[in-house]
Amino acid sequence: MILLACLCSRGLAAQQSYTSAQLLSDFDDLWRGLRDHYAYFDRKETDWNGVRELYRPRVARLSSRGEFVGLLEKVLDELYDPHTSLNTNLDTSFRLVPSGLDLWAEWIRGRAVITQVRAGFSAEQSGLRAGMEIVSINGMPINDAVRRHLPQSLRVINDEAKSWALLAVLAGTHNQRRVIQVKDRRGVTAVYALDLPSQTTVDNYRHIPKVEWRFIQRRVGYIRINDLIAPSMVARFDDALENLRTSRGVVLDLRDVPGGGNTDIAEPILGRFVSRPAGYQQVVPLTAPAYVKTVAPRRWTYEGPTVVLVGRWTGSMGEGMAIGLDGMKRSTVVGTRMAGLNGGIFSMRLLNTGIGVNYAGEKMNHINGSPRENFVPPVLVDLLDPRPGSVEDPILEAGYQHLMKETERR
Repeated sequence: MILLACLCSRGLAAQQSYTSAQLLSDFDDLWRGLRDHYAYFDRKETDWNGVRELYRPRVARLSSRGEFVGLLEKVLDELYDPHTSLNTNLDTSFRLVPSGLDLWAEWIRGRAVITQVRAGFSAEQSGLRAGMEIVSINGMPINDAVRRHLPQSLRVINDEAKSWALLAVLAGTHNQRRVIQVKDRRGVTAVYALDLPSQTTVDNYRHIPKVEWRFIQRRVGYIRINDLIAPSMVARFDDALENLRTSRGVVLDLRDVPGGGNTDIAEPILGRFVSRPAGYQQVVPLTAPAYVKTVAPRRWTYEGPTVVLVGRWTGSMGEGMAIGLDGMKRSTVVGTRMAGLNGGIFSMRLLNTGIGVNYAGEKMNHINGSPRENFVPPVLVDLLDPRPGSVEDPILEAGYQHLMKETERR
């Protein structure tokens, strides 16, 4: 009954009617708000004045909140920025990246190649693997599907926009199952059905427990963090670290925390790895001088060698933690490239429709001043390399081997 009420409420909200004047007012507020406060226009090919000219006339043809949400999604797509989105969506909305993805693909010599598959989700369960070339999605050639999803206001269609459109298309919409045709390394084509009832989908999965810990080979500690939002996370992490106090070293796994987080969780965790206050991230506000965020030591400091595992689903707060530990020289980051998400998130609320808009309002840098979104793990694992094919988890294996070398040096 509760689920039915929620569905009805969502449907009614989507159909709620507004006057053209109300919708135009909200559109203008969004456009001006991003014009004045979005931090990454200098790195975009978006013609923001052109966006207004392109979409504002369409507002007069709308009457419901749902139609307006659909239009605003297209407006935000013009920024090709996963960190800029609405706080509401429709069944027809595309899933967010990276939290709504279960596979990652990149353009390699003009081909859309799967470079990483999210463990335990529909893409992996269907049989898709890194190294496969995507031929089509839902019957449409992948190049055509991506071309249709590209922003319309770009001065130049750059690689970043094409990569964003590819990932958005692969994430798909909430209301349509994905059927992906691929070609393997031998050139053999096959079709894979995703989002089936028998598979684990990104729309309804929740990690339980939120923190996992254990000893792995040769008394190395392993902590996997699956959440950076829940208030109980700090205490759970403390318990895990306490149980691993006698370990030779610790592997901190941040590969599957795609849903964001907050500093009230991340900073206390970082505080367990420093013995004195230390800077971990440079913040660059849009209209103020840059400054460095610091963390203070908390309880006893873990002094052993540490590696941090990262990947495409690390999420922005996890990225901040990993890059912060790298900058403080307290650990080595091991894994694939991360999602490369833009900086700090801010929010605004549109007056008439009540729709919330999240956007990247300040830049985040490594402590050395380099953009956080450009960070490359010092120990980079290539999942397209067929040599570690017999290893179940190449990233964990690479992290473990690196940790063993570190312990031998001490």
